[in-house]
Amino acid sequence: MATLATMEREQTGGTRPAVRVLDLFSGAGGLSEGLRTSSHTADFTTIRAVESDPAAAATYSANHGAGSVFTGPIEKWLTSEEVPEADVVIGGPPCQGFSALGKQDVNDKRNSLWWQYAETVQRAAPKYFVLENVPQFLSSQQRVEFARQCESGGLLEDYAFQAKVLNSANFGAAQIRKRVIVIGHHRDLEFPGFPAPTHSEPQWVTVRQVIGRLRAPTHVIDLPDRWTKHEGRMHPGRFRSTELHVTRHYEDTSLRRFAHIPAGGNRFDIPDQLLAPCWRKHQSGAGDVMGRLRWDRPSVTIRTEFFKPEKGRYLHPSEHRAITHREAARIQGFPDDYRWVGSKVQIARQIGNAVPIALGAAIGRLLTDALRA
Repeated sequence: MATLATMEREQTGGTRPAVRVLDLFSGAGGLSEGLRTSSHTADFTTIRAVESDPAAAATYSANHGAGSVFTGPIEKWLTSEEVPEADVVIGGPPCQGFSALGKQDVNDKRNSLWWQYAETVQRAAPKYFVLENVPQFLSSQQRVEFARQCESGGLLEDYAFQAKVLNSANFGAAQIRKRVIVIGHHRDLEFPGFPAPTHSEPQWVTVRQVIGRLRAPTHVIDLPDRWTKHEGRMHPGRFRSTELHVTRHYEDTSLRRFAHIPAGGNRFDIPDQLLAPCWRKHQSGAGDVMGRLRWDRPSVTIRTEFFKPEKGRYLHPSEHRAITHREAARIQGFPDDYRWVGSKVQIARQIGNAVPIALGAAIGRLLTDALRA
């Protein structure tokens, strides 16, 4: 199979060969953005992305090229378009069916989307593929079935893969986010390994480093009244990341609770008279609920409801509010000029579901080195 060095020799102009990428379950494009920023010696070019959520697909299109994304289920894409050849296939099939935060329903149909991922790899014939998922994937039946497809007679018999849990903080993200990264390779090529960590505790990037200089948000609650069309459908947006620094309405009771939570504190610091009834009954359990992020540590995992303090450690380190969408996007590593499409809830889901840019960039550097070999 042709390597990046071969492609360079064949190229007649420029010194940055294009690496053709298929991005499946692309979301807002975090993994594509990470690859794009990873290397000055190769251009990772998305030849097709697939995303079922219309707002997320519109966000992807706004940042990675109009017409680059198929909006709809991957099953529909596979039956309506010819899968193009690619050098790399990337993607993170939805993981809610066996996530530690989900119901862990082994029959959840979302767990079977790895099959469409594997079918795309088989058709696209890439040199490498990358699959991102929650740590529970390692012990799931889906991982067993995926491995079977890489055996003789399987859909992916020409491929082998290895999987490892990686912590995004070890690659420069201001966030402790552990995910399984599966890296597959054509059997004609050697396994490229996993990206080498660039950061370690206590040199992790901190919350202070990425949001410490941002001013407090104004009293504005709503995003600008702006609309854009994507494939015939109108959506709120496009909004730059800088425009996402808006607050939300808090009831007086919530503000009084926040005022009692010190730096690094949580719901256990709230006086009994201000506690919700369910919290009074449960004096043990997770300490991240109503918790403050710590200035001099990375953030906890940014999830899709980071704007709700009752969902985790998402209070601002020193202000009496949850972090804003802009702050969450910065913690994920998105640049300030990234453009977003959707409502506040939709954009929050896109931010929370994204692969941190720093982790994507580390994977991009690894693939660049492998393709150059």
